[in-house]
Amino acid sequence: MRLWLGLVAACALAACSKSPQNNQTEASPIGAAKIDAAYLTSGGDGSDWPAVGYNYNEQRYSPLTRINDSNVEQLGIAWFADLPDARGQEATPVVVDGTMYLTGPWSKVFAYDAATGKKLWEYDPKVPREKGVEACCDVVNRGVAVWKGKLFVGTIDGRLIALDAITGAQLWSTQTTDPAKPYTITGAPRVVKNMVLIGNGGAEFGVRGYVTAYDVNNGAKKWRFYTVPNAQGQPDGEPSDAVLKTATKTWSADGQWKQSGGGGTVWDAIVYDAELDQLYLGVGNGNPWNHGVRSQGIGDNLFLSSIVALKPETGEYLWHYQETPGESWDYTATQPIILADLKIGDRVVKALMQAPKNGFFFVIDRVSGKLIGANPFVKNINWATGYDMATGRPKENPAARFYQTGKPFLASPAPIGAHSWQPMSYSPKTGLVYIPAQDIGFAYLPPLTPEDAAPYPIGFNTGANMSEGGMPRDAAFIKGAIAATKGALVAFDPVTGKEKWRADYTTPWNGGTMATAGNLVFQGTALGEFRAYAADTGKQLWSLPVQSGVMAGASTFLVKGEQYVAFTTGRGGAWPLTAGYAGGAYNRVPNVSRLIVLKLGGKGVLPALPAQGERTLTPPPSTGNPAQIAQGKALYGRFCQVCHGDSVVSGGVTPDLRHSGVLADTETWKGVVIDGMLKDNGMASFAKVLDAPRADLIRLYVIDQANWAAKNTAAIEATRPALAAPATPQITRR
Repeated sequence: MRLWLGLVAACALAACSKSPQNNQTEASPIGAAKIDAAYLTSGGDGSDWPAVGYNYNEQRYSPLTRINDSNVEQLGIAWFADLPDARGQEATPVVVDGTMYLTGPWSKVFAYDAATGKKLWEYDPKVPREKGVEACCDVVNRGVAVWKGKLFVGTIDGRLIALDAITGAQLWSTQTTDPAKPYTITGAPRVVKNMVLIGNGGAEFGVRGYVTAYDVNNGAKKWRFYTVPNAQGQPDGEPSDAVLKTATKTWSADGQWKQSGGGGTVWDAIVYDAELDQLYLGVGNGNPWNHGVRSQGIGDNLFLSSIVALKPETGEYLWHYQETPGESWDYTATQPIILADLKIGDRVVKALMQAPKNGFFFVIDRVSGKLIGANPFVKNINWATGYDMATGRPKENPAARFYQTGKPFLASPAPIGAHSWQPMSYSPKTGLVYIPAQDIGFAYLPPLTPEDAAPYPIGFNTGANMSEGGMPRDAAFIKGAIAATKGALVAFDPVTGKEKWRADYTTPWNGGTMATAGNLVFQGTALGEFRAYAADTGKQLWSLPVQSGVMAGASTFLVKGEQYVAFTTGRGGAWPLTAGYAGGAYNRVPNVSRLIVLKLGGKGVLPALPAQGERTLTPPPSTGNPAQIAQGKALYGRFCQVCHGDSVVSGGVTPDLRHSGVLADTETWKGVVIDGMLKDNGMASFAKVLDAPRADLIRLYVIDQANWAAKNTAAIEATRPALAAPATPQITRR
C-alpha cells in the first residue's frame, strides 16, 4: 500500500512540475527534491510555500496576486480535512509542487494533494503520551523543513527525524536531547548548508538550552551551541565554549541555575541570513524565572532573552543583543524573527526585526548587532518605560523586580507575552509588520516559603509564589479581568517605530498572520473566524466563520494556475491551558482540529457542529476544612494549574477537573495522580512530587472550587461575553 501511494505521489509531483507556474523542465528536480539553498533564498515565484516562513528571510509574504483586495470576497472553501488530535494546531502548511506537508499534535506529519485534499500519507512518531506533562504549552508542533527530497520534523520527546517526502518513510532518527531531562521540541527545524538545525524547549522545568546542527543525510552531529554557561564550569567541547567564558561572568557564582541548568532554550526562532551568511537564534527565558533565586539577583545572565548571531558552518559566535537583561518575567526572545532591508534616514539598513514577549518592537542592524529601534507595539507596558538607545538597555520600573521589593507586581505584559509564538509577517510593498498582539496582565508574587522557590522534577519551576495566584471568587473581579484581556492585529511601521493601524479583538491568542502582494493580510481569530484585511489601510474585506479557534499562520500557493490559501483550526497552547475564567468567550469555542483550504469560488461547506451545551456542575459535597483547602490550592497552583487551568477552569483542551467522575473516590483519584493509571492518555504520574495525602488535598480543593462555581453559575456566566461565531459557516462580505 505504501509503495502504491508513493507511485501516485510521484506521478502527481511529476505532473505538477510541468505546469507553467513552476518554471520547471523535465530534466529539473521535481517536488521536494528541488528545494535547496537557492530556492529557500528566493522562495521561488510564489507557486510554492517551501518553508514555514516562506523563505530564509521568514517574512511570510507571498508575491502572488491572483487573490487580491478586489476579489478576496469571492473566497470559499475548496476542501478541508479533519485532523486526528483535538489539541493545539500551530503548524503552517508547507507546499511544494502541489503536495502539502503539515504537522500536528504529538509530532505527527501528514501529506496531502494540495488541490484535492486527498491524503497521500501519514507518519506517527509514537511519542509516549506521558511526555505531555513536560511540554509547557501543549503537545504542539510548528511544522516541517524540506530539503532535497527529505522532510525534517522534531518531536515532543526530543527526536529529530528525516522522512522521505514522497512516501513518508523514515530515513533516520536521532535523539537530540537527554531523555532523562524535561526537554521537548515543538519548533520547526531549519536547513542550512546541508545541515538541519534544531533547538528545544523545557526552560520552565529545568534544562540548559542549546541548538544543534546535524548532517541532513545521516543525522550525524556537526556542532552544538549552548546558550547559557555550563554550571560545572567545565568546557563542553563545542564552539560556544569560547564566548561562554565571558558569559559566565554575567551569572552569580551560586544560585539555583547551578542545579536547574539556567534555561535559555531556543524553542522557536532560528533564522538564516543567506545574504550575510549568518545564523540568528532567539533565546528563551531563565530557569527559574525569578532572577533573585536563579542568580541571586546578580548579572545580566547571558544569553537569556537575547538574539545571538553565529557562523552557520561552524556554530562560532559573532554577536548578540540582549533584549531583557536579567530577565525575571518569562520575557523570551524566541518569537519569530524577520529579515529585511529598511531605508532608515539616508541609508539602507540590513535589519533584523522582532516583536518579543516584553512588548517592545526591536530593529537590530544584523551586520553589527547594534540596536536601531525599540518601541512599544502594545498599549500596556509597565515593566519598563523604554530603552536607552546609547546603552541598548531598558529603563526598568524598579517595582518590576518583585524579588527585590518583596511586593507583588501586577505586570503587563504577562508571561504569555505581548506577542507569543504566533507568526508575524512583513510586506515589502507597505513596509509594515503585521503582529498578532495582546494585552494581558499577570501578578508576580515573591516566594513566601522555601517550597515556592524549590525546584521540582515535575511542573513549572518559576521561583515565584504560584500557589497564591488564581482568580479570586468574585464575579465582579472576574468580569473586570476578562474585559481587560484583549488582542489586536497591529500593523507596525519598523522605520518610524509607530503603529500604522490596528484591528482590535475582545480576546487574545489570535492566529498568526500572512501578507501577500495582493494587498492582503490574512489572520484567524481565537473566536473562530478567518479574516482578510487590506494590508495598507487595515480595512476588513472578508471573513469566514470556521467553527473553532485559529492559532497558526496561513500559507498560499498555486496549483495549475489556481491560487489557494491554507490554514488549520484547533485550540490549544499556553492560553487555553492556563487562562481559566480569564478565557471568557474563548472557553466557549469548540475545539475542532481541521485543515481548511480556500480558493476563489470555492463551494465547500463545513459540517454542522453538534449542539453545544453547558455542562452542569454536580460535584460531591465539600468536606475539606479551610486549612486543607488552602493547602490543596497551593499544590494545585504549583503542579496542576498550567495544564488544567487557573481556578480549576479548563479551557477545553484538557479535562475540566471540576467535572471529574473520580472526585468522590479517594483511591481512584490516587490511582490517576500517583499511580499513573491514565499515563497513556497523557496524565503522567506525579509520584515524584506528591504523596497520597498531598494528592488528596488537591482533590479537596477541586471539590470546594467546583461547589463554589456551581452555586455562582449565573453570576459567572454573566461575566462572559457571548460567542458571536455561528455554528454553520456563512461568508461575511465587506
